[in-house]
Amino acid sequence: MFAAYAARIDRDQPLSGLELGERPEPEARPGWTTVNVKAASLNHHDLWSLRGVGLGEESLPMILGCDAAGIDEDGNEVVLHSVIGQSGHGVGPKEPRSILTERYQGTFAEKVTVPSWNVLPKPKELSFEEAACLPTAWLTAYRMLFTNAGVRPGDSVLVQGAGGGVATAAIVLGAAAGLRVLATSRDEAKRARAVELGAEGAYEPGERLPRRVDAVIETVGAATWSHSVKSLKPGGTLVISGATSGPNPKAAELNRIFFLELKVVGSTMGGKDELEDLLSFCAARGVRPVIDSVLPLDRAREGFEKMAGGDLFGKVVLTV
Repeated sequence: MFAAYAARIDRDQPLSGLELGERPEPEARPGWTTVNVKAASLNHHDLWSLRGVGLGEESLPMILGCDAAGIDEDGNEVVLHSVIGQSGHGVGPKEPRSILTERYQGTFAEKVTVPSWNVLPKPKELSFEEAACLPTAWLTAYRMLFTNAGVRPGDSVLVQGAGGGVATAAIVLGAAAGLRVLATSRDEAKRARAVELGAEGAYEPGERLPRRVDAVIETVGAATWSHSVKSLKPGGTLVISGATSGPNPKAAELNRIFFLELKVVGSTMGGKDELEDLLSFCAARGVRPVIDSVLPLDRAREGFEKMAGGDLFGKVVLTV
């Protein structure tokens, strides 16, 4: 079957290890099911995999891709939850949880095999392309907002780095849930788009905001960390799920964190129950993932190049 896969690890030039071509079809295994992929979406996790983060040379070649929607063995339209081993279903008793392509072949292929527990019904209101955007970036944003930040309708939230998959999802989900959303981006067009999607205002990174917020959604890391801490109300919550600009800010702002009793919460992916809630929320409220571009699988390299260069707003989707 045709697939996009990591053939080599290169920390400095990750795309040099990306290859497109024929790979063996997935083998059946007890407690697992095979899905015919209709659409799959890119995440920064795929780029980090090509750098060797969470993926060792011994696992190569590895078909990339964590997210997908497709048709299962019984003809049902389904969405995949990409955290394997979260419940213990389909894996050994001592195997820790992992994201799909850290241990098992991924979704950038005609077929993928996952534990049966990881398959959820796709709402009829969502297209395959839309549904394929939800299991990683949108689920991460959902958990950051509603589980880990604990915000309620009327609360204010700052989303750093509008344009990225998680940040864009947080803007849309927050606005749909009645939050007062502010956003930042270095790019004027992305700031304008953030407002179109429901943000009350969009600002340059580091720019003084009109008011402090109840929570900050942080995926940028070092470049925006100080601004995130300074933007919080006393007792506010900073939720971080990534550090695309690096993990080591120049100033940790510890004095502000303890004096204002701020909360810093790490967040990674989400649970199957949260993905079910997210799918239901999108179907019921008419919320749809923001898609930057849709490409056939054989043009996957273009999608990776867009993501690596930051030249996108929303998700890149690959269709099979």
